[in-house]
Amino acid sequence: MDIVMVTGGVRSGKSAYAEELVLERSRRLSYQAKVLYVATGMRSDGEMKTRIEAHRLRRPDTWDTLEAPDELSADSYRGYDIVLVDTLSAWIGNRLMAVPDEHCRDAGTTSFIQSEIQKYIDELRNSKLRAAVIVTDEVGWGGVAMSPLGRWFQDVIGEANQKLASRADEVVAVISGLPWRLKG
Repeated sequence: MDIVMVTGGVRSGKSAYAEELVLERSRRLSYQAKVLYVATGMRSDGEMKTRIEAHRLRRPDTWDTLEAPDELSADSYRGYDIVLVDTLSAWIGNRLMAVPDEHCRDAGTTSFIQSEIQKYIDELRNSKLRAAVIVTDEVGWGGVAMSPLGRWFQDVIGEANQKLASRADEVVAVISGLPWRLKG
């Protein structure tokens, strides 16, 4: 079972690259691969609805979709060969946005989210999947966020990305639509 991490900035082309990677991996199999697209984005406003729809239209009709803005669980992937999670960072953002302002940067919440991510990676490793491709935002190249919630997000996703990269078989950064292989 391979874990592939695809990272990059907003609108870098990381999702499109990850989709192509899944198509390529499924073509390599001697049978029709069952692919699950795990969407973590929330339809919070018109712009997000448009983005989600654009991603949906780009995917093959043969792929199943699981909308999972709140919970990532490899148990949901039984019967699939390849899973594409788009994105880990949106899932983390959803979790942090649910925390009341007075608990922003709460160490217990941060620790809990990081343990959930570790558990999820362990579940993937122990699954019967052929591959899991996980898309995530690289927030370290931007400036420091102006709000406490934004800085908390940067800290949590930065640590989560390091955790994922250390356990991934392959890590690819996409910059301006160009993939840059960092590992594997």
